[in-house]
Amino acid sequence: LTALGIIIGIASVIAMVSIGTGAKSAIRDRFDAMGSNLIFVRPGSVRTQGVRSGWGGRSNLKIGDVGAIEKECPSVKAVSPNINTQAQLIYMNKNWRTQIQGVSDKYPDIRKWEMEQGSFFNEEQLLGAEKVVVLGTQVKQYLFEDDDPIGKVIRLRRVPFTVIGVLKSKGQAGGMGSRDDLVCVPFTTASRRLMRQTFIQSIDVQAVSAEAIPRAMMEITELLRDRHRIQEGQPDDFQIQNMAEIAENRENAIGTMSLLLGSIAAISLLVGGIGIMNIMLVSVTERIREIGIRMSIGAREKDILMQFLAEAIVLSLAGGVMGIVLGVGLSKLLKYVPMFARFPAVVSPGSVVMAVAFAAAVGIFFGFYPARKASKLDPIDALRYE
Repeated sequence: LTALGIIIGIASVIAMVSIGTGAKSAIRDRFDAMGSNLIFVRPGSVRTQGVRSGWGGRSNLKIGDVGAIEKECPSVKAVSPNINTQAQLIYMNKNWRTQIQGVSDKYPDIRKWEMEQGSFFNEEQLLGAEKVVVLGTQVKQYLFEDDDPIGKVIRLRRVPFTVIGVLKSKGQAGGMGSRDDLVCVPFTTASRRLMRQTFIQSIDVQAVSAEAIPRAMMEITELLRDRHRIQEGQPDDFQIQNMAEIAENRENAIGTMSLLLGSIAAISLLVGGIGIMNIMLVSVTERIREIGIRMSIGAREKDILMQFLAEAIVLSLAGGVMGIVLGVGLSKLLKYVPMFARFPAVVSPGSVVMAVAFAAAVGIFFGFYPARKASKLDPIDALRYE
C-alpha cells in the first residue's frame, strides 16, 4: 500500500510520455514521407457580418495562378492544384465513401507516392478531362478485395470512371486518418464533371530543394499579390505554409498536451511520497524500543538515520521498478484502445531513467524527516517506551 502511489504515478508518467513521443514520431514520419520541400498555398479567410471564417473560406485561387507559379517562380520545381470532396464510390453491389482528390499528373512526384499497380494519369488525360481514377489501397481492398481492379469501371456521383492504377500503401497518418483511404482523379475532370467549380481549394508546390523553400515562398507571395491586385499595406488574401512549419505546429501542440498529462500523472508521485512519509512515521513509532536497544549498544545517530532513509529509498525504488514494468505494459496495451490506437506508443529510455530518478528522489525527500526523527530519539526514553 505504501508503494502503490509510487507505482501508479510512475506507470502513468511513462504511459503518457510514451503516447506523446509516439504521436510526435508518427507525425514526423508522415511529413517526412510527404517531402521536406513541400509548400501549401490556400485561399484566405472571409469576413461576413463581423464573423471571420478560417483559411480556405475564399474562392480566389484560380487555375491561372497554378500555371503562373510553375512558369514564373524559378525556385519552384513542380505544382499541382488540389480540389477535394467526398463521394460514394460504387462497384457492382459494393460501395464505399471516401475522399476524392482532383490533382494534376505531377501529384505523385510532389507527394513522393509510388504506384503499386497500373499507372497514374498523364498530361494528355489531364488536359482531356478523361474519366480515369487511381485508387488508394484501402479503397481497392473494400471494393475489389483480391481482384485486379485495373480496367474496371466504378461510379463516382453516378459518373463512370475507369480504374487505371493503385497507389502504394502509406498506412496510418498519425492521428490524421488513413492516407490510403482516397482516390485521385484529374482536377479538370473533378472541376467539370464532379464539383462544377472553377476555383482551386489549395495548391501543392514542390521547391527545387529544402534550402530554396524561403525563396520559393517569397516568389509565390509576390506573384500572387500582383495577380490578385493587392495594394501595398493590404493583407494577403491567401496563406502559404511549408511542411516544416505545419509539422512543428502539430508537434508543439502534442508536446504541450503530453506535458499536461505527464504533470497530472506526476501528482500521483507526490501523493505516493506523502504516503511513504506517513507510513515511515508510523514505523518509527512502532520501533522506538528497537531504536533504543540499537543506540544502547553503540549505534550512532547517522546509523539510525541511514537505516530509515535506506528503507524509504528501497521502498520508492521498488515501487519505481514495478511502476516501470506496469507503465511499459500499459504503453503496449494502449494500441488496442480505439482512442489511442492512432498514436503508437514509444517508450523512450529517457522516460524510464527519469522515472527511476524521480522515485529515488521521492524516497530521499519524504523519507528524510521520519529518519531524522528516529535518529534524534533519546536512548533512555526509547528503552522505557511501551
